[in-house]
Parts: sequence; C-alpha cells; structure tokens
Amino acid sequence: VYKFTAQNSPAVGMYHSHHNAHKQVSDGMLGPILIGELPIPAGTLSKTGYNVPADLKISQEIPMVLNDAGTIGLTLNGKSFPATTPIVTKQGDWILVHYMNEGVMVHPMHLHGPAQLVIAKDGFPLEQPYLADTVNVAPGERYSVLIKADRLGTWAYHCHILSHAERSDGMFGMVTLMMIKP
Repeated sequence: VYKFTAQNSPAVGMYHSHHNAHKQVSDGMLGPILIGELPIPAGTLSKTGYNVPADLKISQEIPMVLNDAGTIGLTLNGKSFPATTPIVTKQGDWILVHYMNEGVMVHPMHLHGPAQLVIAKDGFPLEQPYLADTVNVAPGERYSVLIKADRLGTWAYHCHILSHAERSDGMFGMVTLMMIKP
C-alpha cells in the first residue's frame, strides 16, 4: 500500500516501478498521475491563428501512455491495436490528451484530421503553445495537447514510426482511432 499527498498545483505525471524497473516497467508496472486541471490558454494564439474560447469546456481528458518493450510491446495504455479503445466524441468538442512515454524509444504521435495544440511539456504549461501535426515524445517525456473535434469522420491516430503501427498483415501496435460524430 502506498500513500501520498497530492500537491496543490496542477500536475501531469507518471509513476513506475524502481525495483527491477527495466523489466517491470516494460511489462506494464506504470501509470499516469493527473492532479487538478492544467491552465488552458484562451483567445487567439497569435503565432498559430488557433482560437481557443475563454469559456472552454473539456469534454474528455485522456492519458495516453506509450510503451514499446517487454511482454506488452508496442502499446497505447497497455493495449495493442485492434484492442485499443477508440476516442469517440461529438463534433465541436474539445479533448485534452496527455502523452506519457514509458517506453525506451521516441514515439512521434500523429493524428489524421484535427490539429493538435501543444499546451504543456512535462506538466508545465507552455508560454507559447504551438500547433503540431506530429508530437515527438521521447522516453520519460509528457506532452499535453488540446484537440478540437472539428472534422467529422473516423481518423487514424498512431505512432508515426510506421513499423510501430503497421506490418505486412495490417495495422497493429500503437494505433487507435478518433471518431468524430455529428
């Protein structure tokens, strides 16, 4: 049994084993820790032209733990495609995704369709948020991205190292879907 007191300020963190960690972490002894709410930048972000409403309401906050080794292999939240859980949302909703890399390799996370607005790195809000087609997440790093579900459809969401997402018999590994419905 572990007990701890959460800090007073918002935080995006990860926990993992430090006993035989090279084996236990890659086999899934890890997880996200989310404390409070990250501040969301409001208004039109001048460098991006992206408009974030002042009264923004997040419809879903999703930790996405990236892993690539051990028994579980190439996974998102401990699951490999097609067992990954799709993100289902309504058009116009705002989603906050926290990438957390507990693996041993870099994972460039790519979402077809909607843009990703990177608002924090390692739990610290960025002074200058930026739009990214692909967010490069190194081992141990955490990135928080804001996504406006503005384009109807079913969009592939995957690691852009293609051998982490596809093989000769089709998609597998670090792949999920974002389904935006009317």
